[in-house]
Formats: sequence, structure tokens, C-alpha cells
Amino acid sequence: MAAKKKRTPQAQNDSWVVVAADSVIDTKKHDSDPAFVRLRNPSTDAASLYMLGAGDAQMYEVKAFEEEFHSWFVGQTVQRDGRLLFVTPMDPLFLILPYLIKAGKEGKFQPVDQIVMDEEFPVCSRLLSCTRSLASLHHIAEEKEVGSLKFQRYSQEKTMNWLKKKVERTVVALKKKNICVGEGVKSTTYIRVKSESGYHEEDYLRYAHGLISEYTSEDLSKALLKHLQLPELTSPKETEPPSKKRKLSDNAVEAGEDYTKFNSADFARKPPKKMTAAQKTLAKVDKTGMKTMSSFFSPKGKTEKK
Repeated sequence: MAAKKKRTPQAQNDSWVVVAADSVIDTKKHDSDPAFVRLRNPSTDAASLYMLGAGDAQMYEVKAFEEEFHSWFVGQTVQRDGRLLFVTPMDPLFLILPYLIKAGKEGKFQPVDQIVMDEEFPVCSRLLSCTRSLASLHHIAEEKEVGSLKFQRYSQEKTMNWLKKKVERTVVALKKKNICVGEGVKSTTYIRVKSESGYHEEDYLRYAHGLISEYTSEDLSKALLKHLQLPELTSPKETEPPSKKRKLSDNAVEAGEDYTKFNSADFARKPPKKMTAAQKTLAKVDKTGMKTMSSFFSPKGKTEKK
């Protein structure tokens, strides 16, 4: 008696669907390719997935839109991971800030390359290669020059002013887009719009504060709230971050999977796969009069009486 063949385990499809601007994968101006990296999330302190652009010039955050029972058809395969990843620009100072705060407790000036160090996330040193990093450190730190060397020390006052400007710019963007920021946002599937005159300035400030707080620690978020001269609210509904009222997931992508294996050449636009010799031969066959496979499984109609 012939032995039954064992079913081979289903191979894991190493593919993800990512939405990103063309500039993210543009390698013409830089030698190195974009790369997925694991870094410490400034809000949760846990590992999250980010992307460093070509030549480490730009920092990007990776967000995911996820629905239950959702898959993708990629080429001739079915990708079980049905998430849709979004890659958007991010200010690297948000990721550098926790290291400055930690080193600032010592109260002394230090070289920034000795401050931004992490045994658990050694790739964090690449944050300093981003175009805006070193040139923007003065927004969150005091600087001192000794000869050709620069030393930094965390400044709470500068950081609060920097975050306040972030909030104010966010408010301008919210007003420009007529985004609903009040208690009228009840739908979980879309954001309704309303005339700007229908809201108070405090509504915009609180909403913008909630958005910026997604990139800071809880202590820093509370300090910013006080700096904006906004009293803390006690109602659970009022204190709920605006991000949790929206359908789209703004949670950072957990770095549980090895997305880094898609670095380097995987970002190049790949041409469509060539047909095999068997597929080419089958395509040339005259299929006139042939029945489709589905016709053999369709219900039979009643035969006509002669």
C-alpha cells in the first residue's frame, strides 16, 4: 500500500504592501539604499519599526492600517499579512530627545555621539546622520564649543518652546484643512469637517497637543500641556487622545517581524516576471470551442425536450 504524501507546510510569503513617496526609494543622490530599522519608540519606550532613507538623509515612521481577515494578491501569490504600511517623514529629533533627557540628568555637557547610544538599539547612532539632526539640536539642547568640538546638554526650556511651535504649526494645518477637532467627531470611520468659526482656539490646541504627544513621553506631554497654559481635563472622554477616535490606526508598527531583510535591492522597482516556456506554449493554443474550468462545476440546466 502506497504511503500517503505528507502535505508540505505553507511557505511564508515575504512580502508587504507599502505606500510611500517616490523620494523615499530615490537612491540617485546617495550611495546607500533605504533601510527598515528597529528603534526605541519615544512614546512607549518599546521597539518600533522606522525607515532610514537613502544615505540616512531622512527619517520616516511606519504606520499600519490593519483589518481582520484581509489579504493581498501579490503577483501570482497570496500574501497573508493583509496590513497596509504607510511610510511618512518624521523629525528625527523626536527619537533623539529621550537620549538627551536621560543624559541631561547628569547635568553636564557631552558630545552628542556619546549621548545617542543604546546597547539594545545600536542603530540609533545613525539618527545623527540625518540631514536635520545635528543642525537642529540647538532647538532642544544647550550647546558649547571647545575648539572644533561641540558639546550638548538637554534644555527643558528650549524643548518646550520647540514643541510649542510644533503644536502651533499643527493648528495652522488643521484650520487650513478644516479638520473637525471638537466633540463633534463621533464617527469611527471618517473625520467630518466643520466651519472654523465653530471651534475655540483651545479645541485646536488640545487636538494638536494630542497629535504631538504621540511622539513624546507622558511626562513631556504633561509638561507641554502646562507650557501651553491648558488645564488638565478630568472627563475620560475629553482626555481620550484624538488618535483613538479615528478609524485609521496611527499606532507605531511593532518591530516583531524582521522587516530588515527587505533592505537594499528590495526597494528597486522590479520588472514583471517573464513567462515560462510552458506558459508561452499554452498562450498560443487555440482555445476556440474549449470549455472553461468553471463550466464543469456550474449547475446543469434543464435539457430541452425534442
